[in-house]
Amino acid sequence: MRKVPLAGAAAAVVLGLAGVLVTSAASQAAAPSPAKSTTLTFSVVFSPLHLIAANNVRNPRSPIALGDEIVEHDQLFSGGLHVGDDMFSCVVVSAPPAAPLANCTAIFRLPGGNITAQTPAVPGPAPKDLALTGGTGTYRNAGGDGTLVEFGRVHGKLTLHVLSLVPRGGGA
Repeated sequence: MRKVPLAGAAAAVVLGLAGVLVTSAASQAAAPSPAKSTTLTFSVVFSPLHLIAANNVRNPRSPIALGDEIVEHDQLFSGGLHVGDDMFSCVVVSAPPAAPLANCTAIFRLPGGNITAQTPAVPGPAPKDLALTGGTGTYRNAGGDGTLVEFGRVHGKLTLHVLSLVPRGGGA
């Protein structure tokens, strides 16, 4: 008779430990995983810039005015193969006589989805720093940064450091 309560107690301890292990494993699986990083590098073939005169009040000595837009559509290559394109649109926020400055947004269309970015644009060949602001498809939870380097008016190099971020709000 003594064996039955002892066996029952042993079974309860084993089931209790199994429950603790299952609960521990479930909470570890539910915990956010660290962000994953991927670096994407592309050769860029630039299109000509197109200026859209959106402001009717113009300085006759300047080709651009506040609120004008600059748009372009470039081609992206990797390993000599065409793999996507980008679209930039920039709004001029500072025009001559001050130094020209524009607020730019970009969409990089790639296999698997899009990546969005923002950057200030200033004249000259200095590398443009990009803030990656999101994406779609494979890049749905993307963040990170990038650099666009111009090698003249036709060719450049784009490097994107893409972080796959953990969704906020419990994935809702």
